Amino acid sequence: MGIIKVENIRIFANHGCLTEETKIGSDYRVDLVIKANLQASAKTDALHDTVDYVFLNRIVREEMKKPSYLLETVAKRILVRILKENNQVDKATVSVSKLNPPIGGDVEMVTIKMSEKRKKWK
Repeated sequence: MGIIKVENIRIFANHGCLTEETKIGSDYRVDLVIKANLQASAKTDALHDTVDYVFLNRIVREEMKKPSYLLETVAKRILVRILKENNQVDKATVSVSKLNPPIGGDVEMVTIKMSEKRKKWK
């Protein structure tokens, strides 16, 4: 087993419950932690034997472009796509942070963190 991290993906997107948030947009940070068997790729040195972080970054960017009221919704879409589109991933964890959220105070960011495991069939 091994871990691949893609950290501090910076994206401008239009998420939020307030009309102004979806019109004006905000800066976001997304972090991924992927658990997968990396033993084959360590031996073969072949990209097809691992989880390509370009693929992971593309999924994050595509899902962040789709406006949602809640960050939880965006995070779930990212997790579902990663597990659906790459069968080498055993577990994925995503953190989605809204930077400088409009919540009436000096707050650097608000973050939600969610994980999904691949379901094992018996």
